[in-house]
Amino acid sequence: MKALKSTLVIVATLVLTLFSFQGSIGAENTKQAKTHKIKVPDAVLDISKENTYPNPTQDLPYLQPSDLAKTLLETADVPIQNPDLIRILNESSINTTPTAVGFRATIYLGQWPLSYESTETNINWEYKPANTNKFDNRGGKTPQKIHYQQEEETVIKGGLTSRINNAEEVQKMMMLTAMKKTELPLAFDTVIGQGTKKEHVYNVTPKKLGYLYAFAPAVNEKGKVTFGEVYLEFKGSKAKLKIKNVTQQGIGAWIPVQDHLSFKFVTTDTPK
Repeated sequence: MKALKSTLVIVATLVLTLFSFQGSIGAENTKQAKTHKIKVPDAVLDISKENTYPNPTQDLPYLQPSDLAKTLLETADVPIQNPDLIRILNESSINTTPTAVGFRATIYLGQWPLSYESTETNINWEYKPANTNKFDNRGGKTPQKIHYQQEEETVIKGGLTSRINNAEEVQKMMMLTAMKKTELPLAFDTVIGQGTKKEHVYNVTPKKLGYLYAFAPAVNEKGKVTFGEVYLEFKGSKAKLKIKNVTQQGIGAWIPVQDHLSFKFVTTDTPK
């Protein structure tokens, strides 16, 4: 699939350089997700400074279309958000030539996931267990202190909840949307390094067992993906995008919150 796309980029670029395109530059026809600030519970702590495993920052900015790409996107009757497709359009160029008069051509750029529309965004602050610290104070006479320390390196993985074509491109669009809506650092894979710790203290009273549970939170993103066959059409000196055979598919994903843990402290009389 990647080889085919690379070939299409070369073909489209070569053809685009032969013909002029006149048109005004307008607003993007991509629909951005609305932002609503997520309130992080007090039990959820940022461990980015303490994490012994340096997770790479998931830098997925909204790709800004070039002037040419903006103009082409405006000609499509279906919104296009796919950053990989926008990147192809950004890499294209057009030069004026008088031989374009009367020219007609259609170039098939392939079937693409064009856009993602979010219908629901929720957060499970206790998505997956990450660590458990415990202290047995059943024989003690004074309170004992316990704090979080990661005993083993733990990898927290997210992913799509069902199979879908072009999964990697769909994941990018879903993560961009979820990051925009939650304003949280997200990644489909995040690691909590062994030895990571927080100095916040929890007291285990006498005659009790204390358990400090750490959970990795994750965003549950749900929505629908629009697919379509993309064609680049030329009529004389004008070009436009034509989308055919448009379909939609529902999809969900779990996307872990990077470098954050949710803590739960429990005391009990008997071991768990």
